[in-house]
Amino acid sequence: MSGVPRDSLPSSAEALRRLKAGNARFLAGQARFPTVQKEILANLAKGQHPFATILGCSDSRVPPELVFDASFGELFVIRVAGNVIDPAIAGSLQYAGVHLHTPLLVVLGHEGCGAVEAAIAEKFHGHAQPQRIALLLANITPALEGIDPSLAPEAVMHAGVEANVRWTLRRVIESPEWQARIGKEDRQAVGAIYEMSSGRVRFLESPPE
Repeated sequence: MSGVPRDSLPSSAEALRRLKAGNARFLAGQARFPTVQKEILANLAKGQHPFATILGCSDSRVPPELVFDASFGELFVIRVAGNVIDPAIAGSLQYAGVHLHTPLLVVLGHEGCGAVEAAIAEKFHGHAQPQRIALLLANITPALEGIDPSLAPEAVMHAGVEANVRWTLRRVIESPEWQARIGKEDRQAVGAIYEMSSGRVRFLESPPE
């Protein structure tokens, strides 16, 4: 596993600026990369230098490369239902940090997340799920502890989606691997939520609660 020169990567702040600018182009219908030249693909075959890692949901309606108007090789994307973290996901995140040196990590949730909806149904309404799905939901359920189930269903879902992003983000930031690199390099982790109806990505600027 070859390393990537850190001086070839942007700062975490610049990486975040690029994502926000890309989402703005996406919203405006001005995406830059409808096609990719063969010369670019040939150059990418030599190695990858992504400027951000995106931990997102597997939902087919939320492709990070399109949402952020990012071209081949710009994003290291990890997708799993409910944008949860487990040992395999943690290993992929560590690879991005140790070998690719991506300065920015974004935990990207989205409105109407089916995994969050299922976790809410299981926790508050006793709806059972098949074994493997239940194991997935076990990574989401702790995020729902502070939510009032008596709220309107839409409000519970809204709160659940954001709480799940913040929960995953907290688990990453509090991990020994992340803590060990604090102060040694420019790294930033942020949460964000994709709005299905508009295409806008809403970044959660405040630290996870």
